[in-house]
Amino acid sequence: MIPVAGLLGGCGFQLRQPPELQLKRVQLTGFERHSAQAAALQRALRASPGVEVVDSAPQADLVLQSLRDVEERVASSTTAAGQVRELMLKVRLRFRVLSPTGRELIAPTELNLQRDMTYNETSALAKEHEATTLLRAMHDDIAQQVLRRLATLGPVPIAAALPASDSASAPVPAPAGTAASR
Repeated sequence: MIPVAGLLGGCGFQLRQPPELQLKRVQLTGFERHSAQAAALQRALRASPGVEVVDSAPQADLVLQSLRDVEERVASSTTAAGQVRELMLKVRLRFRVLSPTGRELIAPTELNLQRDMTYNETSALAKEHEATTLLRAMHDDIAQQVLRRLATLGPVPIAAALPASDSASAPVPAPAGTAASR
């Protein structure tokens, strides 16, 4: 028998990698102190090659600002006796991305996820663990969506957002058709 890994490697299959960010220093602002979404974003950013999460805007290549970070649990159905039978888990993140000088690079964007789960009071501890696992996966999913948006930013939008005195030091790609691009 041929190993499955050998077949998958031969067809070009590979596991999804974190998006390649051209901007290597990111500051996260506007999140609550113990925000699960901020923790998921930090994990995702640190998993990207060469990316560092910094504490202050002057050190950063870009600033990811949370405008709204909400996690909700809503009872979506109950029994006639008032017992919860289904929960709806919701995670919302509204954010924008700024240059270190405060210029907007990505306009305010809202990402929403929701998952339904059954609930049974007799197995409350197991259901709490299930809800925690689902919420963490939802936060990780939103973090990956944010990283894909950040990956669309390159040095050109950042250079355009810098003041005139800083733009001389920012890398600008050579125009198409020049010797540098051949």
